[in-house]
Amino acid sequence: MDFQAISMIWRREMLRFVRDRVQIAGSIARPVLWLFVLGVGMGSVFPGFGNVPYPRYLFPGIVAMNLLYASFLSAISIIWDREFGFLKEILVAPIPRSSIALGKSASGATVACVQGSLVFCFVPILGISVPAWRLLLAIPLMFLIALPLTAMGLVIASRMTSFEGFGTLANFVVMPMFFLSGAVFPIDHAPWFMHLLGRCNPMAYGVDLLRGVFYGTHSFPFLLSFSVLGFFLASAIGGAVWALRRRS
Repeated sequence: MDFQAISMIWRREMLRFVRDRVQIAGSIARPVLWLFVLGVGMGSVFPGFGNVPYPRYLFPGIVAMNLLYASFLSAISIIWDREFGFLKEILVAPIPRSSIALGKSASGATVACVQGSLVFCFVPILGISVPAWRLLLAIPLMFLIALPLTAMGLVIASRMTSFEGFGTLANFVVMPMFFLSGAVFPIDHAPWFMHLLGRCNPMAYGVDLLRGVFYGTHSFPFLLSFSVLGFFLASAIGGAVWALRRRS
């Protein structure tokens, strides 16, 4: 494991993110639409689920949505690097493929955590009561969720030859993972086949952990959720390493 190479790749991707103001603006606009159009709009139609108002229920799901989108979109950088020759340079360098995969995944997860944390700004506007220490406690968990998502995005992006192809295929992955995660509605209330698919969706356990951190309530045991995310992380990083070796 080459930690210097991981650090170099991480710094490069973070510098690219800081310079991309459009991406930062987009990460704010997305939760605004979902929280205020869907959350407030639907909240005025029905009170929510159980004793939980709908905007309060939706809030952890929108944080997870920002993580999901940001993680996958950060993986598109590998297509950009291939087009401009940077990917070939790091692949021929004496760097383990695992270091490249971890550097790319860690940078994408960091960017996703920054974008997910921007959703915290809307807590006082929506009147949601979440202590500041719970918001800080959620950040390491957000990184744990975003890391395998970025790695999975790298697996897909490494097989794509165009930005358009990646965007199209990513939507077939991102949208089902989001809607079957319990972010917008409880999967326990869904038909049996959606409930089954939701149980197989690692994002469902990530969203449930976020709700547990924010509000202290959860549907799955913490140990089960962390086990699923750990298995997802190991599988996604292994897939990313395998995909990069195939490009050698």
